[in-house]
Amino acid sequence: MSAWNRTGPVVVEVDGSAENLRVVDYASAEALRMGAELVLVAPYSAHGSYSPMMPGYAPKPPAEAADAAVRVAVAHVRHRDGYATELVAVTEEGSRLRVLAAAARKARMLVVGRSCSRGPQRLVHSQANLTLAGRAGCPVVVVPLSWRPSLVDRKVAVGIDGTALSAEALEFAFGVAAGREGELVVVHAGLPAGRRFVEEDPDGSWISRADYVLSETLAPWTSRFPDVRVTRFLSSRPPAAALVHESGDVGLVVVGAHGGRLPIDPVARRSAAAMTCPVAIVPHHLTVAEGMRLEPARTVVGTH
Repeated sequence: MSAWNRTGPVVVEVDGSAENLRVVDYASAEALRMGAELVLVAPYSAHGSYSPMMPGYAPKPPAEAADAAVRVAVAHVRHRDGYATELVAVTEEGSRLRVLAAAARKARMLVVGRSCSRGPQRLVHSQANLTLAGRAGCPVVVVPLSWRPSLVDRKVAVGIDGTALSAEALEFAFGVAAGREGELVVVHAGLPAGRRFVEEDPDGSWISRADYVLSETLAPWTSRFPDVRVTRFLSSRPPAAALVHESGDVGLVVVGAHGGRLPIDPVARRSAAAMTCPVAIVPHHLTVAEGMRLEPARTVVGTH
C-alpha cells in the first residue's frame, strides 16, 4: 500500500481571465471541503506583449497585471465563501512550470485550467500539465473552463492497470470519493496484446484475470475506506478511450502518470486532453526497489 499522503494547501493558477475564475471556484471548493489553505499563484513574464505596431494598445506591466489578477481572484473567493477559507496570494516572475511547481511542492493538489486549444495543440498543453505534475510531485487537477458544480461531482472514476503506477492514483481517488461522500468507479481497460475483441476470449480468461487484478488491487483500499461505494468497470476499449467514456457521467477522473522531470505517458496525456470533466493527473513516485530495477536499463542506454 502506498504511504503517499499530503496535508498541505490547495494551490491554484491565476491568469486574470474571466474563465479562470471558474477554476478558482473549483479550487476554493476543494480547499473548503478539505479544510485546507488556498494559495492563489499568478506567474508572469518580465517581458510584456506590447508591440509598437499596435497603436493605442498599452497593457499594464506584467507584474501589475499579475497583482491585479490575484486581487480580483481574492475578492471573488471572499464574495463566494466569506472568510471560511484561509487565503494566500502569490505573484512571481518566471516560467509557468517553474513558478507553479515550486508553489505546489508541499501542496495536496495543484489546480489549473484546461487549454481552449484544439487538436495537436491541446496534446501539447496536456504534456505541459503532465510535466508540471512530475515536477511538483502532487496531483494536478485540470479543470475545463466551462466547469460548473453539478450533482455528478460526488462521483469519481479512476483508471488502474494492476501495476505500481496506479498506487497513488487509487489513494487519491479513494480520498476524494470519501471526502465527497460519493461513489468510486474503478476502470480497468484494454485487451492483452494480440486480442482485438472480447469474443476472441470465449473461455473468459481475460475477464477472469482482469477481475482478479481488480480484486487484489482494491482489497487494501476498500478496507481502509469502507464507506466508499465501489463500482468495477472492465472494458475492452483502449484505456484512454474507456476513461473518456466514463468522464461524461462523473465529476472527476483520476489517472496515474509517470513522475520525473520529463514524463512520457500517452494514456495520461490523451486522457487529460479529451476529458469532458476535471481530470486529476497523479504522479507515481518510484520506490527504492523500482529505482534499482530501472537502473540497469539506464546504464545500458548510457553506454550506446
